[in-house]
Amino acid sequence: MSGEKSTRAEVRIVGAERPGGLELRTLGLAERGLPELRATGLPPYLGQGWAQVLGLVAQRMAASGLNGPARLELGDGVAVLLAADKGGLAVLPPPDHGGRVDDWRRELLVRLFPEASV
Repeated sequence: MSGEKSTRAEVRIVGAERPGGLELRTLGLAERGLPELRATGLPPYLGQGWAQVLGLVAQRMAASGLNGPARLELGDGVAVLLAADKGGLAVLPPPDHGGRVDDWRRELLVRLFPEASV
């Protein structure tokens, strides 16, 4: 089928170990005109849970048409900050979060996915 343009039907989450921790990113959002998402410096044991977080953020972005830096509500009192980062968006704690980023990452998982044990 040469000459046909292939469009991926899904958005994938891929990860890689880096010196500063695990990096997760999406693949496939750009094909829909949306920025790709990234989370860096994750402890490896949070990888599976944060893959779910990136998937949820991607769903909310696609549903709302959000394509730039913003605060994004994910649930009752649960929000993330989407900040410009390397041609995409980094998923970070909201500005009003007072505490360590690693603590926020664990708390976010427990609040979004209560069945998770981290």
